Amino acid sequence: MAESVYIPLPIATVEEAKERPSLTYKLDLDKGRIVGRVDGQEAVRQAIRKAIITPRFKCLIYDHQYGSEIEEAIIQKDATQEYTRAVLPGFIRDALKPDTRVLDVSNFEFDFSGDEVVITFDADTIFGPVRIEEAI
Repeated sequence: MAESVYIPLPIATVEEAKERPSLTYKLDLDKGRIVGRVDGQEAVRQAIRKAIITPRFKCLIYDHQYGSEIEEAIIQKDATQEYTRAVLPGFIRDALKPDTRVLDVSNFEFDFSGDEVVITFDADTIFGPVRIEEAI
């Protein structure tokens, strides 16, 4: 059996984990194009929208923590308005939980029109409050 090796690390050299930079490519999600770069609050707004509309477990490039289950639970099952109002906030909170830039989401509003629901909510982020509106 191998002996364990003790390597002393001076406490002064240990650094706290730092927040990752938010500078990223600006996406035109409606046209599927990259249209520049975005940072700060606008980058978080884009990340929130992308996490909500990306179906969880279906995109191989993402791990099982990324995306939402909205498509499977609401869209494919043709859910009622009451069910949608009850579960959609939880699905959104769950989709945004891995992003440490999002501190809280609240004030959910729903506008049902035909087969579509427009959900509006507030997101408190490390860059300040953001109002999100997304058609599902």
